[in-house]
Amino acid sequence: MQLVISHVSKTYSNGLKALNDINLTISPGMFGLLGPNGAGKSTLMRTIATLQDPDEGSIMLGDINIVKQKEELRKVLGYLPQDFGFYPKVNAEDMLHHFAVLKGINNKAERKELCDALLQQTNLFEARRRNLSEYSGGMRQRFGIAQALLGNPQLIIVDEPTAGLDPAERNRFHNILSDLGENIIVILSTHIVEDIKNLCPRMVIMNRGQVLLDGKPSDTIRDMKNRIWSLIIDKSELEAYREKYRIISAKIMEGRLLIHVKSDEMPDAAFVAVEPDLEDVYFSNIL
Repeated sequence: MQLVISHVSKTYSNGLKALNDINLTISPGMFGLLGPNGAGKSTLMRTIATLQDPDEGSIMLGDINIVKQKEELRKVLGYLPQDFGFYPKVNAEDMLHHFAVLKGINNKAERKELCDALLQQTNLFEARRRNLSEYSGGMRQRFGIAQALLGNPQLIIVDEPTAGLDPAERNRFHNILSDLGENIIVILSTHIVEDIKNLCPRMVIMNRGQVLLDGKPSDTIRDMKNRIWSLIIDKSELEAYREKYRIISAKIMEGRLLIHVKSDEMPDAAFVAVEPDLEDVYFSNIL
């Protein structure tokens, strides 16, 4: 089953063109959607999730027309938005059962078996009777994945799932997503480059409502080889260097700046060639 997005555009009432002729075909596996805040990622996710309609274009999941058959899509969709609400004084077990009923899982024994399995899968079973208000950020995100997995979904959308998580929770969350992506379509929307590099065999970079790059992270990095140059400069020199070179990133290093420049040739003798990474690919496309 493939997700086929054809000529999708969306303009908001304030004139902002959030999506501009998006065309993508996504097969089962982890698919990364990378871009800065305001790139159009969340608009695309909300449109795929039937929370808003596109102005133009079509979206098909297999033979389901997402724009015209919203209820059919929702039966096979798991969705974890960037921000989701919860009842703070309800425990995780009761809340998950509530979501399962909303998904149409009405048989009590079947529902208990499914909810227990999902709580085990997301490492929340021992904490299932704690109120959600007592959960850490990572635990809430894992609960969000548990509810997204109800109903045997064929498409899962997760929007900025690791923002604010500590390294241990982030790794745990990565492992869950990686396991999910073995058999179904999982779309990971984020501005965190490392998440895409670790998880996704295919990605796109978006900015200003358009797809700027589509490919395998490893291929996009290889295409940048011998085109990234670094130099450590004083902060006061940054603007002068910006006027002369295409600086794609500048990082503080022991009180000075480490700049990366994209160029097919050595900018000058002071620069050193460096091995590119996905962050170089990202910044060279969005800047």
